Amino acid sequence: MVRIIKIEKRQSEDGREFNSLIIQGGVEMVQSKETGNFYATARKASITSTFDDETAQGLIGQEIPGRIEKAKCDPYEVINQDTGEVTVLHHRYVYVSEETPVAGSQEEHTTISPEEVRFPQMAEA
Repeated sequence: MVRIIKIEKRQSEDGREFNSLIIQGGVEMVQSKETGNFYATARKASITSTFDDETAQGLIGQEIPGRIEKAKCDPYEVINQDTGEVTVLHHRYVYVSEETPVAGSQEEHTTISPEEVRFPQMAEA
């Protein structure tokens, strides 16, 4: 299960605004490669939606069947706002519904580049 934790306003290529649902998976314990210590974290992903502001806000806290998986993508840079450190990532996190057939591994996801991500056209209300 994943939980909707917040809503973010986004803008499509043609300038129209829409609400994106930010979802989060369960707590995972990860071991630091540098120190060997464990820390708690949770995977997050974003899902586009057609919900208006009021409906989207009302969904916060709701659980959705599925999981968040790591998927390969073309390399991109992320800047740590606190330190200015630049990290190159080769993955992103994607939502996978429970109805989606389980592939052999996370490596079987379609590889996309950040530039290929397109947002759906929104119907005018």
